[in-house]
Amino acid sequence: MKRRDIMRLAVLAAALAATTALLPSRDAIAQDKKWRIGFSQATTIEPWRAQFNKDIVAEAAKHPEVELIITDGEDKTEKQVADVENLIRQEVDALLVSPKESAGLTGVVQQAIDAKIPVFVLDRNVDTDKYNQFVGGDNKLIGRAAGEYAVELLGGKGKAQGNVVEIWGGMGTQPAHDRHDGFHEFTDKEPGIKNLLDQQSGDWKQDQAYNIMATALRNNEKIDLVYGHNDPMAYGAYLAAKDAGREKEIKFIGIDGLPGEGVTWVNNGELSATFLYATPGAEGLRQAIKFLNGEKVEKTVILDTMKITKDNAAQIMKDNGL
Repeated sequence: MKRRDIMRLAVLAAALAATTALLPSRDAIAQDKKWRIGFSQATTIEPWRAQFNKDIVAEAAKHPEVELIITDGEDKTEKQVADVENLIRQEVDALLVSPKESAGLTGVVQQAIDAKIPVFVLDRNVDTDKYNQFVGGDNKLIGRAAGEYAVELLGGKGKAQGNVVEIWGGMGTQPAHDRHDGFHEFTDKEPGIKNLLDQQSGDWKQDQAYNIMATALRNNEKIDLVYGHNDPMAYGAYLAAKDAGREKEIKFIGIDGLPGEGVTWVNNGELSATFLYATPGAEGLRQAIKFLNGEKVEKTVILDTMKITKDNAAQIMKDNGL
């Protein structure tokens, strides 16, 4: 072989070696792989839902291997169904969904299950148990805690007396029914407690609760306690009572416990109590990543709750920089 041919081969070998050195190893390619996880949110107009999104985005930032795709159902079941259908077409590696309505999202969740996409249902359930996991609070347990405290505020077990206004969340959502059922496990045992309204839904909205309470105030000379299925509705009822000059004669109880909302209103003396309903965003994403990495996940993950009154509201606000 001629010398110049030998030199050409040597240069070619060196070039190949250099190119190989620059290529990532198979292990490195695996490490760079991103899981594409879709999250279908029901709405972002409610403060609790906005916090929900902040929590899941913050958790995703801790996982560079994850590409998180978030959609906003804009408080419309039809829009959320279309969002989930789009995520299915994108063939995401996992689907997280927090339904606006249980029944309305069941069909499209089943489509995702049929497409072999792991499904994680957050906060509100659907009418099937074929999903991989549910992550959320125990709404019936929270309702029980609210009912027990309501009895305490109205005079105690066996002695409670008073007229109660209950403002429901969305009638088509399981959390609203659970929060109602849990509450009444305690209040219905008290013959001195009278319920003034029959399934009045504020759809989780402060302004709608204001209108419901304004009507209740006009129709009832005596209201002792308001139970709102979330803090914005309880606060809306408080504002209606304040505008009528009757807020000081009524106790107000809500659910959610966001530091900038319910906790602040409790600390201000506007609500008597709120009950923490932690958003499942961060935990839901952690659980999905565990599953995609081949780890076993439980069928149900229930988040902790706590009662927040004037006694601990200030400390919670301080801990959250408020």
